[in-house]
Amino acid sequence: MTQDQRAMLYGLGAVALWSTVATAFKVALAWMSPLELMWWAALVSWLLMGVIVLKQGNMGVALRRGWRTALWAGVMNPVAYYLVLFAAYDRLPGQEAMALNYTWALAMAFLAVPILGHRLTRLDVAAGLVAYSGVWVIATRGEVFNVAFENPLGVVFALASTLLWALYWLLNAKDSRQPLVGQWQNFSVGLPVLTILLLLGPGFQWHGWAALGAGVYVGLFEMGIAFVLWQMAVQSVSRTAKVSNLIFLSPPVSLLLLFWIVGEPMRLSTLVGLVLILCGLAIQQLPQARHASTA
Repeated sequence: MTQDQRAMLYGLGAVALWSTVATAFKVALAWMSPLELMWWAALVSWLLMGVIVLKQGNMGVALRRGWRTALWAGVMNPVAYYLVLFAAYDRLPGQEAMALNYTWALAMAFLAVPILGHRLTRLDVAAGLVAYSGVWVIATRGEVFNVAFENPLGVVFALASTLLWALYWLLNAKDSRQPLVGQWQNFSVGLPVLTILLLLGPGFQWHGWAALGAGVYVGLFEMGIAFVLWQMAVQSVSRTAKVSNLIFLSPPVSLLLLFWIVGEPMRLSTLVGLVLILCGLAIQQLPQARHASTA
């Protein structure tokens, strides 16, 4: 097996796991609040990444340096990003929250202009117009000329999560920490913050083994193993675009799982909006986008 073939397997493994998380979120949130789910998931992910960092012999480095960055990065991810994302899933059908969350790559392109001094190409603008027209279709549930959203707060939370995620990665563009070490440090900062919020809020409540299992699944696979697999894929592939395009496989699988397991009927407005969002992302990745004249 070549290095690129191995990288593709890692990438497919990560995408397969990410395809299940919309369903896992909805199942878990049926038992517990977003804050409770976040705490359990963060604890499991922190333990998993800590074990991996230890086995790799990087714990000494993790304990000695990088904490100044972790202090603000850990508040953004996991705390702010996942709390906002889970709040969106708590208020919207899983298919809508999942589709809206896929616009984070476009949010990153637009935020890179003021933060990193990048320039927008015409294809970037076209991609944004196509993708955010899909957002409008989903937010209005197909009634595109009606601004009375079914759940405006849920839509706001979903779009806010994309801004937080994009902003987090842009601010980390010059982060010199090893990715897994950095993530473990971020969760080391985020977990105490989540614990304080939980104690000040609903407190620790027992919702049964099924609820615990759902929380463990989210932490183990969405935040833990999938992240490790994706990092291995990106680091070992000869050209990043080979694995980055795999992410387009996730939304259709997510919709099917939400239908089969959660029982969500597939809305035509979600399918149309998701197609528009994916078309916008595809336009953004066109090779010509890097050479087009600026808008």
